[in-house]
Amino acid sequence: MNVALFIPCYVDQFYPQVGIATMRLLEKAGVQVSFPMQQTCCGQPMANAGCEADSIPVYHNYVRAFADYDYIVAPSGSCVYHVRKHFNIIEQTPAVKHVRERTYELIQFLTDVLGVTSFDAEFPYRVGLHQSCHGQRGLRLSSDSELTPNRDGKVSNLLKQVRGLELIELDRYDECCGFGGAFCVSEAAVSARMGQDRVQDHVKNGAQVIVGSDVSCLMHLEGVVRREKLPLRVLHVAEILTGAVS
Repeated sequence: MNVALFIPCYVDQFYPQVGIATMRLLEKAGVQVSFPMQQTCCGQPMANAGCEADSIPVYHNYVRAFADYDYIVAPSGSCVYHVRKHFNIIEQTPAVKHVRERTYELIQFLTDVLGVTSFDAEFPYRVGLHQSCHGQRGLRLSSDSELTPNRDGKVSNLLKQVRGLELIELDRYDECCGFGGAFCVSEAAVSARMGQDRVQDHVKNGAQVIVGSDVSCLMHLEGVVRREKLPLRVLHVAEILTGAVS
């Protein structure tokens, strides 16, 4: 299996440890990982800002970088969703169709493609899981309250297998954090308040750590945690599953 690692811009610039943990987690699952150096952005920031036409050259670069791989894996549901759903505006060549079909979010790849059900990891803390909108409602990584009261999902199922980890129940387990890319700039006050509400749900229910599978959401929530000087850590799920933190 020929697997390429796609690391989104903000992971590369601000959270490189998440990229490293993603690579190590894939290797822990028995996957040999490549990192194409010509990769850049998926084009999502420009497209979300209303400049999707300007992102087309970036789309083509993504296709060139990853067309020769069996799978492309990224620790970001929003980027994966963008590749799958927004690359429809360019000519649908065999290469374009291939990368759209074979770009996977990390946990989705581990569970749906590799069939992973657990990792040998230990994390003795009370953990609150933040579900990103793109991951949950776009990629169907977990159930949402609009369709069912059942709280189930790929990320939570893996976390439940971690020794010592207590996955807490949130009051509003599938609520948006308010980041929304350009939304947090154009509607800063609303975005900040939504982030505060999300963090307080974790605090109220006794979380010591906020974990998620989309770094953009976690970056937003960590900003709230730091500004309010709250006793919480914010981690990507790969950091826990690979045993990179304790």
